[in-house]
Amino acid sequence: MKIERFEEIEAWQLARALTNKAYALTSKGRFARDYGLSRQIQNAASSIMHNIAEGFDSDTSAEFLRFPRYAKRSCSEVQSELYFALDQKYISETEFEDIYNYAGRTRATIRGFIKYLLEFAKKSQQVQRETGNRKRETEK
Repeated sequence: MKIERFEEIEAWQLARALTNKAYALTSKGRFARDYGLSRQIQNAASSIMHNIAEGFDSDTSAEFLRFPRYAKRSCSEVQSELYFALDQKYISETEFEDIYNYAGRTRATIRGFIKYLLEFAKKSQQVQRETGNRKRETEK
């Protein structure tokens, strides 16, 4: 299946939902008044989806791979920041678990997408080598 638009990428879809969860969580009560932390979590969450979209328009496989890797790291950043929000009692244990686990699911999906891209790049290189070898053989 060929991906025509970044919106078709499951990892992007999960990242979008995670971003919405992060914004909803950070816009409540005392959390909303901690502008620094709430903004940091919002930025980390939204950068996940933005990096996947940005990578989609890359010109090379190597360049494309760089962006989902950034996105994967941002999932960990969201999770780390959630600990601080929990410690400050901005969120409940249940809220923490929900978004923490969702960020983990998003990261796992991104990891799978990266694996897919690596396999695709490997196969493409193999096809190029085989095609090049056949072309050189027919030129002899």
